[in-house]
Amino acid sequence: MPGPLIVQSDKTVLLEVDHPEADSARRALAPFAELERAPEHIHTYRITPLALWNARAAGHDAEQVVDVLESYSRFPVPQALLVDVAETMSRYGRVNIDKHPAHGLILTSAEPAILAELERHKKVAPLLGARIDENTFAVPPSHRGRLKQALLQVGWPASDTAGYVDGESHPIALTESGWQLRDYQRQATDSFWEGGSGVVVLPCGAGKTLVGAAAMARAQATTLILVTNTVAGRQWRDELLRRTSLTASEIGEYSGEKKEIKPVTIATYQVVTRKTRGEYAALDLFDSRDWGLIIYDEVHLLPAPVFRMTSDLQSRRRLGLTATLIREDGLEGDVFSLIGPKRYDAPWKDLENAGYIATAECAEVRVEMTPEERMTYATAPTRDRYRLAASAEAKYRVVDQLVAAHPGIPTLIIGGFIDQLKTIGERLDAPVIDGRTSTAKREKAFRSFRAGETTTLVVSKVANFSIDLPEAALAIQVSGTFGSRQEEAQRLGRLLRPKADDNEAEFYTVVTRDSVDAEFALHRQRFLAEQGYAYRLVDAVDLGSDEDL
Repeated sequence: MPGPLIVQSDKTVLLEVDHPEADSARRALAPFAELERAPEHIHTYRITPLALWNARAAGHDAEQVVDVLESYSRFPVPQALLVDVAETMSRYGRVNIDKHPAHGLILTSAEPAILAELERHKKVAPLLGARIDENTFAVPPSHRGRLKQALLQVGWPASDTAGYVDGESHPIALTESGWQLRDYQRQATDSFWEGGSGVVVLPCGAGKTLVGAAAMARAQATTLILVTNTVAGRQWRDELLRRTSLTASEIGEYSGEKKEIKPVTIATYQVVTRKTRGEYAALDLFDSRDWGLIIYDEVHLLPAPVFRMTSDLQSRRRLGLTATLIREDGLEGDVFSLIGPKRYDAPWKDLENAGYIATAECAEVRVEMTPEERMTYATAPTRDRYRLAASAEAKYRVVDQLVAAHPGIPTLIIGGFIDQLKTIGERLDAPVIDGRTSTAKREKAFRSFRAGETTTLVVSKVANFSIDLPEAALAIQVSGTFGSRQEEAQRLGRLLRPKADDNEAEFYTVVTRDSVDAEFALHRQRFLAEQGYAYRLVDAVDLGSDEDL
């Protein structure tokens, strides 16, 4: 039978979604190709240098990539593309950063011509030290991170085998009483530790925090954990207290409310990147202890200032945790260079099939604007059109219908516009959580939701990340951050924590047709389509039918 792929010389790969081998082909493509478009029948992937280098760093070689393309392709794969794949992957690691007993940090290559090229490159040359011999340059230790960034940019990604300082030792052990690491969590930890630094990609609800805890137990050292917000930090603290030998006196919180530095310190990105009189006041946090491990939670959100700080932390082990390496700002290369390459990636559907995360059904409900809304939208400036379309009046009726059709189901209603969320909260008499809600009120609302006292929460983007609400089984998305794929993945992720009963969840996105809202929705769904999630389409006028809910 002809395969499900059409591999083209421009490095695009077309996948026939309805083919019997589509799922296995999708999983095989994932390590080295990125999904670009995901309409109903044909998905388009692109093979990029960064994806190939990530695959190479994770242990895949060119022969394996070529085998995937040839095995699943419907037609002969263009020979030029196969040659290009092999040559691109071969560029990873042909320059190496290492330690020398006499010269300290060095850049080496077995090919003097590569070093001659780099010595003349304006981005690389200022970061090199003295020439030691034809195969070696000295490298100032402070340039280690920036050099790796520059080498990636000029197409010679370096392997970094210079090693890491152990940091200040501190005893940390997993308790594993009544629980144990799952096989994939153990594999993720082992892959990270063998590589020394890098990123572990796991779906929301799959236990990324436990991978972090296991890495801490391997390091046996002081650890700095960077998180998205205070609530996420306190969830980390609670999980560490539950799963490790750490006590409350050993874990510090460095946030807008507290400034504690302890053997394990949990700090928020917001505080770390806050400027005082033009300076980053929290820079001292990175130098306050001899950290043995730095963990970046939700590494796909890492702010640019933290990237700059991380370039000076290359002697520390660094673990990035995320559900998706997609960055809408295009800084995936900086994650690769400064945190490390992808060390482990578990396909969402594989974990779903194993019962480790909930089964999720995705649906898109399309609504119409009223004639008045349509005219306002048509004559509005471009910058205002998404807000107008995303806030269409018809969405309120759909939300009412969906909530009424799922009585008693723990429900999250998620949006990006506060006035829209407040209106929904008033209509449903449900609490609204947004960026202005205090940490204490957020925690109280989340506790009430977990306890079943509150069945519906209306939340802004503050709930996109690192919020543990395992009971949530229904999410209704009414608006978002334009076409953000990472946000779509994180929002579905709020539902994926395993359920006590049938382990199933439903994710509805309410979209205004014939508008930029619909265009952005297509873009947002790309990452989830890559993971094997399909969106069934529901017209708002059909919501009265049980089979559509």
